[in-house]
Amino acid sequence: MKRRAPMHFGNTPREMIRRRLVAIAAVAIGAAIGMAVTRACAADMKVLAALAVQDALTPLAAQFSKTSGHAVQVGYSTVGAIRKRLADGETADVVVLTAEAIEEMDRAGELVGGASAPVAATRTGLAIRAGAAAPDISTLEKFRSALLAARSVAYTDPMTGGAFGTYFAKELERLGILEAVNAKAVLRRGSHEIVNAVASGEAELGVTFISTIASTPGLAVAGALPPPLLAVERFSAGVPRGSTARDAAIELVRALSGAAAAAQWRAAGFEVPASR
Repeated sequence: MKRRAPMHFGNTPREMIRRRLVAIAAVAIGAAIGMAVTRACAADMKVLAALAVQDALTPLAAQFSKTSGHAVQVGYSTVGAIRKRLADGETADVVVLTAEAIEEMDRAGELVGGASAPVAATRTGLAIRAGAAAPDISTLEKFRSALLAARSVAYTDPMTGGAFGTYFAKELERLGILEAVNAKAVLRRGSHEIVNAVASGEAELGVTFISTIASTPGLAVAGALPPPLLAVERFSAGVPRGSTARDAAIELVRALSGAAAAAQWRAAGFEVPASR
């Protein structure tokens, strides 16, 4: 009897097509599983931040959300108002406040240990409308005279909980001109409202952060506040212990304080360490 040659089904065109379809299906299923895992790992984060950092933080948060897949919602307010909201039980995943406020929260055990980082700094200065004559504020006495001579002066209302507004009101009192300046003061909630008051002509001068002044069309910086007044305000980011997305929050703090974010902080008029 003649022996038949063995049949090799694996090499037939039909089998080759079947294998290819199985391979394609496996890749598609793997991709779908990967997307599902990514969506499952993505976090919805809530950030509470000082008004002063809005120009830099808004685009940075959007970029982080795009690259990481985490949704980031940022709410801006004064430092004092944010501290009160947290004390009253409101939760957040990340806070971006003055370095002093972050240090106080850290000492009080309100933040995740080792997860805080400095992000940027800005100098405080005097805003005027572009083209207006800049007063000489090179010394404390000349700054005092400029405030007294001005038609109106805008600065942060201490009653809103703004860190700089509270500080500045105390300095005006120390200089003996608090009553005189407040008689013509245009008190506002934060740096953006201050520069808008100057840009619209509602206030002749505005005392606020140079980063906000420099990024506002139609305004100019008359100069930085003279010593011994506060020259630099530093901002830091931290992760509150009540964060429900701790890993993602730590990732965001690292991004805000990292080298890649430095260009955006500088573009918004802030200063960052040279090492970044």
